[in-house]
This record gives sequence, structure tokens and C-alpha cells, in this order.
Amino acid sequence: MRLGLYFIACWSVIGVLAARWGWAAVAIVVALAIYTIVPLVVFLRYAGWPRYPGKWFRLLVVRVFWYVQLALPLTAAAGLLGILIGALARAPLDEGRIGAGIMAAFLAVMFVAGYVGSRRLVRNEMEAWLPNLPAEFEGTRIAQISDLHVGPHTPRRFLARVRVALVDGRPDLIAITGDLVDDRWEDVATFARELGPLRAPLGVFVIAGNHDVYSDWEAVERELATREVGTLLLNDAVVLRRGDAAIALLGTGDPAGRQVGSPRVSPDVARALAARPAGIPTVALAHNPALWPQLAAAGVDLTLSGHTHWGQFAIPRLRWSLASVFLEHAMGAYREGDSLLYITPGTGVWGLPFRIGAASEVSFITLRRGSAGIEPTPRR
Repeated sequence: MRLGLYFIACWSVIGVLAARWGWAAVAIVVALAIYTIVPLVVFLRYAGWPRYPGKWFRLLVVRVFWYVQLALPLTAAAGLLGILIGALARAPLDEGRIGAGIMAAFLAVMFVAGYVGSRRLVRNEMEAWLPNLPAEFEGTRIAQISDLHVGPHTPRRFLARVRVALVDGRPDLIAITGDLVDDRWEDVATFARELGPLRAPLGVFVIAGNHDVYSDWEAVERELATREVGTLLLNDAVVLRRGDAAIALLGTGDPAGRQVGSPRVSPDVARALAARPAGIPTVALAHNPALWPQLAAAGVDLTLSGHTHWGQFAIPRLRWSLASVFLEHAMGAYREGDSLLYITPGTGVWGLPFRIGAASEVSFITLRRGSAGIEPTPRR
């Protein structure tokens, strides 16, 4: 009911402002409203798309939906504010059109800038200092990618660039920290085709993200197993050895498992910790950084997370992002005692191809022995 009233209010403001240009303009507004509301009704009715949403459906329906839904309340609010201001000058509709027009133009510029930003891929080099790191693991390089959200809308050339960046970085270990696919298990095939050939001396490891859970986790897990895309760590741990030295690599489930009633993919940190030998340094892969406090309390040295995308809009120098509004741990590096957390802005996008201040990233974390801390690798 409230959602319906919201749409009626927003589209009514825009319809009234468009009436100056005649009934044809009003008809266009009505058609656009129907075109973007009907897909939402269908999605809510079936709790997802009843059929596999192909590339053109995503581009011409889903993407249009997102652009319009982001622009709708801001444009309508600007128009309404213009009407209220214009009422003082006895020209409410004229001022309303100016307000809505300025907001629409501003959003168009932002959307274009965000689209250009979403095509940028950066390589971020960092050093993580762990007090108990064995000398044999000094200089070990971990490559992290996350939140690819692969679907038919994902440019294959972009995935190829990600693959090349990983290979060129020559990591010892590759960590893929969740949200491999966007919303359908069928897209695991594309993910595997583009990134399945990746190899690293210590292995390639994968964990579940919330979108993998929403995509029907059992099907996603089955596809990952049949296509041999790295080693899945699901509330489990492996021991990595160099000579007589060892460190543990731990992977959690995702809190989305609780939402969909799937205990197998729900996080079980105690179980994962029990799978490693006691007393050895531990690196954890946890898609959702909300799990970090529990991991830190258990003595995990370094946790690599994603999930937040940094809101896909960030001001890194101020350590602020859209995600910071909602989350305590939203972006970049954190430290609690000797426990470290790094939250990548992610490698793909969700919703819209939009990134400003939070470029798509392939992260390289070099392990060092020393007082706990994480910082950019010094330029040499």
C-alpha cells in the first residue's frame, strides 16, 4: 500500500510538470511509469524472475528500472520544491520544471560519470604485518577479488582484464571472497569459463557471498564442484605449508544463509576454527565484514572481506562511503588488537554500472612479519 502511494505521489508530480507540453508528454510519463513498475510487481510476485533474465532483458528492463528508480524520488522532490518556491512568485509550475530539470541533468551527469568509473580496474598493493607470521611465509602474496556479480550483462572483456591482472600479479594464493554471480546459478558457467583456469602455487580458494546464496546455493555449489573452480571453503579451513612452517586459511559461510533458512551455508565460525590446528597464524575469508568481530575475538590474524562495494560511491580521503551510513566496518583497513580486516570495494558492480571513488579492484596483500598493521605497499 505504502509503495503504491509512493509511486503515485512521485509520478503525479512529474506528470503535472510534463502537462505543459501536452497529452503526448503525459502519455510518455505514464508509459515510463508502467514500464518500470510492472517488472517490480513481477519480481515481488515471484520472489525473483520466473525465467532466466537474459542480456537484453537486463539491459532494457532491469537497468532502465534501476536508473529510473534512483532518479524518480530525487527528480520528483526537486520538482515539488520548485513548485513550493515558485508559488511565492506565482509561477509554481515553471519553477517546478526548472527544479526537476536541474536535478535530472545533474543525475544524468552522475550516471555517465559512474558508468565510466565502473569500467576502471585498479590494482591495489598492500602489506599486512602479522606478529606471528613464520619466516617461511614472509613475502607471501595473496590476490583478492570479490563481488564480481557475474551475469549475462557482465562484459566478457572486463572479466578478461580481471584474469590478466591476477596472472600478471603473480600471487602465491588467490582468494575469491563471494558474490561470484549476481542472482542466478546458471551464471556460474560464465564465471568458470572466464576465471576457472586461474592457478596459484598455494591454491585458489572460493567462499560464498549473499548473492550466491540468493541464487540457490545448492545449485551454485553443485556447479562450482562440477566445473572445478578453485577450492570451496564453507565453514572450513585448510593448512598451508612451506617446509616445517604452516598457516591456516579459513573460509566462512554467509549470514544470508540464515535469511533463506539454509543452515549449511550460514556462518559457523566455531566450526571453521575447529578445522585448523591451534596456535598457527590464520587468514580468514569472510564475505560479510560483520563476521570480523567474532573472528578477531578468536585470534584470527587477517580477515579479507567484500560485500559493501564501498557503496559504489566513496570519498576515500575522508574514509566515507555510502556504505558507511549503514555499516560500522564499511571500507578499507581496520585493526582490533593484533587482528586486521581489509574490505575491498569489490571487482564487479551490483544494480547499475556505477562507481565513483570506489574503483573496481584487484587487491594484492603481501604478508610481512612485524607489529600488526595494514598499509599500502611503499613505492620503490
